[in-house]
Amino acid sequence: QVQLVESGGGLVQAGGSLRLSCAASGRTFSRYAMGWFRQAPGKEREFVGAIHWSGGSTYYGYSVKGRFTISRDNGKSTVYLQMNSLKPEDTAVYYCAADAQWPPVEYKYWGQGTQVTVSS
Repeated sequence: QVQLVESGGGLVQAGGSLRLSCAASGRTFSRYAMGWFRQAPGKEREFVGAIHWSGGSTYYGYSVKGRFTISRDNGKSTVYLQMNSLKPEDTAVYYCAADAQWPPVEYKYWGQGTQVTVSS
């Protein structure tokens, strides 16, 4: 079992930056690939990006590529999502998730989400 807790969400103006954190506990964090997803009201959940358990490989969804960066600190059992050049359409609840496979196939563990609101 892996428990995930996101933090760092909030209200930011368009063009600003925000860094989300996802702290893990339970099984060995460094054995899991981590992903970020988001869901806006009335929309389907959208893939944001993922990072290999080593931190050596990442990939991103088209809408955030070049603006968002995922990193991890296995010593702190934490994965981060650095969001720059934020747009109002980035407003959503952001979730982190863990998968024991790479590339991730089925994220088995999910956090409760953190709200990000970008004002225009």
